[in-house]
Amino acid sequence: MNLDFWTPIFISIRVTVIASILGFSLALIAAGLMKRRNFKGKQLLETLLMLPLVLPPTVIGFGLLYFFGRNSTIGRVYEFIFSETIVFSFIAAVMAATIVAFPLMYQTLKAGFEQVDKDLEDVGQVLGGNSLQIFRYVTIPLSKNVMIVAFILGAARALGEFGATLMFAGNIPGRTQTVPTAIYIAVETGRTELAIYWVLSIVTLSFFLLFFVQWKKET
Repeated sequence: MNLDFWTPIFISIRVTVIASILGFSLALIAAGLMKRRNFKGKQLLETLLMLPLVLPPTVIGFGLLYFFGRNSTIGRVYEFIFSETIVFSFIAAVMAATIVAFPLMYQTLKAGFEQVDKDLEDVGQVLGGNSLQIFRYVTIPLSKNVMIVAFILGAARALGEFGATLMFAGNIPGRTQTVPTAIYIAVETGRTELAIYWVLSIVTLSFFLLFFVQWKKET
């Protein structure tokens, strides 16, 4: 296989790794805060956090274009500082993948944190620990498997992202062309055999990610 075949795979892996780390970090903070606190409007906020999970990717892509495109305030400030645009860049591909992966990570983490024995957390509080200390030294250690599962599921979702990436990051070979967008273009241009190889590559990667999740659930 030549470089044209491997480049989208390498870009997809880079995007997936970075987006998974960012998404997991945000999901961990959000799930921890939402578990420990009750406040007015909590259900509304949780609905907003989960919304990208059910929205069409094209809607997410349009939203990203609206808020971070060249005509937006953020987009203009970014272009002024860095002399380049967010849209149609590697950063845009990472942002799109992060947003679609975040809700799955958040929901998995929150469900896992809620399964932690509250009596153990109460013991930590009796011993003088504050909320952050209890979360760090009690909740997180008891949720290690759930955290791994959340990360892998989010990575699998980021790896397969297509719609939002195509709208916001485009399909620039060697820069933003991930495997899903490469498959789309290959089919459109009649390069069916190349598309099949890319399909097999992403199916294989996704299979091993999900297989690891199933194995982790049983250990």
